[in-house]
Amino acid sequence: MELFFLQSLIFFSVSLYLCLFFLKSKPNRTTTGFKIHPLIGILPEFLQNRHRFLDWTTEVLAGCPTNTAFIRRPGNVQGIITANPLNVEHMLKTNFENYPKGTRFISRLEDFLGQGIFNSDGELWKVQRKTASYEFNTKSLRNFVMDNVTVEIRNRLIPILQKSAETNQVLDIQDVLERFAFDNICKVAFNVDPACLGGDGTTGGEFMRAFEEAATLSSGRFMYAVPHLYKLKKHFNMGSEGRLQKSIATVHEFADKIIRSRMEERDEKKEEDLLSRFIGTDNSSPEFLRDIVISFILAGRDTTSSALTWFFWLLSSNPDVEKNILLELKTIRARNGKNIGDTYSFDELREMQYLHAAISEALRLYPPVPVDTKNCLDDDIMPGRGTGMYAQESPFRFPVFHAGPRMCLGKDMAYIQMKSIAASVMERFEIMTVQNKEKCPEHLLSLTLRMKGGLHAKVKERCVDVIN
Repeated sequence: MELFFLQSLIFFSVSLYLCLFFLKSKPNRTTTGFKIHPLIGILPEFLQNRHRFLDWTTEVLAGCPTNTAFIRRPGNVQGIITANPLNVEHMLKTNFENYPKGTRFISRLEDFLGQGIFNSDGELWKVQRKTASYEFNTKSLRNFVMDNVTVEIRNRLIPILQKSAETNQVLDIQDVLERFAFDNICKVAFNVDPACLGGDGTTGGEFMRAFEEAATLSSGRFMYAVPHLYKLKKHFNMGSEGRLQKSIATVHEFADKIIRSRMEERDEKKEEDLLSRFIGTDNSSPEFLRDIVISFILAGRDTTSSALTWFFWLLSSNPDVEKNILLELKTIRARNGKNIGDTYSFDELREMQYLHAAISEALRLYPPVPVDTKNCLDDDIMPGRGTGMYAQESPFRFPVFHAGPRMCLGKDMAYIQMKSIAASVMERFEIMTVQNKEKCPEHLLSLTLRMKGGLHAKVKERCVDVIN
């Protein structure tokens, strides 16, 4: 049996505009869960709503007393979908061993992600987790991340925004952030600079487009009305499956080049990046290393860029929050005797509590990975069968960075990057979105939650009086 959970209870938002948005959505809200038809299950409603899967499932679960509902579709697709924190904690922590990702999830993403850490279970996952965990807990990696983020901001991001401000050019902020994150994760994880942000970034740009298409088309396999139709299309290299295989080939070629380069350098000098850790393990076949490379790019590029895109959009319609962040930055700079443009230290980033909270709220409302799926091995009883009322906040209520044994190892790294970018950009520039601030942008549900069409904005140098 498959179990799904939404990582963000959007309907719990305190933001009035979100409430109004959902109330004005298609009126197929129900108080009894999904409509289960004989033989075909929820297929009619699924076909009607799969293009707005998150909105639809959120509406349904909002009307269920325990925020949990049963689903069934033809092709032996059946299970439970939940947004109940007690159930989430039960799956991710309390009874962790009983809820692996399972063959259904792994098989649909195997062409793209292989057997990397995000697409494996059991001993294979444990080996990768242990190796990566060691590296993520080192101070040297934290310093390496800080150095790379600082250089990327100073030498590439700020000049691009400066030029946009001077020419009154409209930028796609989402695209800029994705390029930044891609350069950064490649340098941190593999000590390779693709120069996608600034530079010509020709090879890196082609890879990014292929990576994005591969992620979108791979996740689309979960939305087929006939569950295994993608296998037939793949066999005949038809339609979306033909495009997927072409994109995957481009992704694999890029990853293989990185691996060959690093393998050749292995005997010449000692490197401390993430890939070097895995090259030194017993299981370091080219295919395994390729899966590692792709997994880290997915984790480092798509998640932080998604989070910051939604953060800057939310900021554009919440000037009071923007004002409070600027006040916090001013206070930190004054306390440490620094000027605008000086590099933020790790300790100064830790002082940014309000900014940290604002980014966390954006993550709560628009989690980069909004849905997760687990397979139940043995019969089990979920704990969240009561009224859904809790005496205190559960850490599993908004598991943006997952939770339990699979808790995201890169959480601290992600916050370092997001806070560094947000602080450095906000104190220098105003990001003025050209989209309608009163209407929530459409999202594109891929393996991560991207903004459909990007976030288009004009950049204006911030008035010094506002900062000082």
